[in-house]
Amino acid sequence: MENKKALPILFAVMFLVMVGFGIIIPVLPFYAEKLGATPGQLGWLMAVYSIMQFLFAPMWGRLSDRIGRKPVMLVGIAGLSLSFFLFAFSSQLWMLFAARILAGTLSSANMPTVTAYVADVTTPENRSKGMGVVGAAVGLGFIFGPAIGGIFSSYSLSMPFLIAGCVSAATILFVGVFLKESLPPEKRTDQAAKKESVWKAFSGPVTMLYVLQFFITFSMAGLETTFAYFAAKQAGIDSKHLGYIFMIMGFAGALVQGGLIGRLTKKYGEGTVIQMGLIVSAIGFALILLTHSFATAALYLTIFALGNGVIRPSVSALVTKRTTVGQGSASGLLSSVDSLGRIAGPPIGGALYSIQIGLPYMAGALLTVVAFILYRVYAGRDTQTQAQA
Repeated sequence: MENKKALPILFAVMFLVMVGFGIIIPVLPFYAEKLGATPGQLGWLMAVYSIMQFLFAPMWGRLSDRIGRKPVMLVGIAGLSLSFFLFAFSSQLWMLFAARILAGTLSSANMPTVTAYVADVTTPENRSKGMGVVGAAVGLGFIFGPAIGGIFSSYSLSMPFLIAGCVSAATILFVGVFLKESLPPEKRTDQAAKKESVWKAFSGPVTMLYVLQFFITFSMAGLETTFAYFAAKQAGIDSKHLGYIFMIMGFAGALVQGGLIGRLTKKYGEGTVIQMGLIVSAIGFALILLTHSFATAALYLTIFALGNGVIRPSVSALVTKRTTVGQGSASGLLSSVDSLGRIAGPPIGGALYSIQIGLPYMAGALLTVVAFILYRVYAGRDTQTQAQA
């Protein structure tokens, strides 16, 4: 049953979570370096978070099908808060790794549970709109979080971590007071009684959607890793102006997710919107190769963000509609696929850049075209499956 009141609360929750997460982004490399981290160790410090999310997101999603969304969400936010405080008081490098592993393990509960919550409280017709609200909250959190972290890092490198911990702790209270459980006990019993393997979510035509999402996340991670170097070499863009570009890109993605995707999917359906997003993203990747100034960099990344911004919410909506396991299990696997893309994307994108600086974006355009073909295959098989049913 649709519950429109839940979505603004969920937006606030995810915004606060991502602000807390984003606060540490500009500080973590310098904080780790202060404790003696080499560039290689810093890379592992960043990667271990995504590795833990890849491993544990499906477990948390499945658990939320059994005990409800709210308690699992509270565990995820509490884990994030605890990890931030551990960061703030770390005095040795191994302590940073321990905090990062804890953060990845527990906070991996957040995205699949929130996605499943949206699926619980929205009708199929408004599913993509609900997913877009979550995506917009994530995007805005990533815009404001790093800005806050950068400001307070001038006082102390540990200060942003303390602030992030406090923001996350406040989010726990907010969830506890304002967010109601979306999965009643009778539905939990029905879903848990099936005792189906979580990997069953990969069976059938829906498998193509998971693979498609991996390609999109993988290519996006490669772009994020290399674009700073590319923009500096091609257009002389410094870190300050690069921050402005990513802020513009973030606002564009948040705008399309929070304001347009609901209307687009109602009018055209998720399938058409996904295909439109893939085409625009591929064009954006190709245009990035033509970057020669701040204006062109901002324009081309914005085009890419507009296309990319409609894909994840639409894919999430389709997965929750077509899954044969619980919403939490399906959402957990989708989050796990995202994490795998974030693990593999940066090192491969960096390797491609070292060969030829335009290769990450050529590869991104090619993978997006492959993702488009995968969707066409999925659509054909899904039509056959629905007809047989």
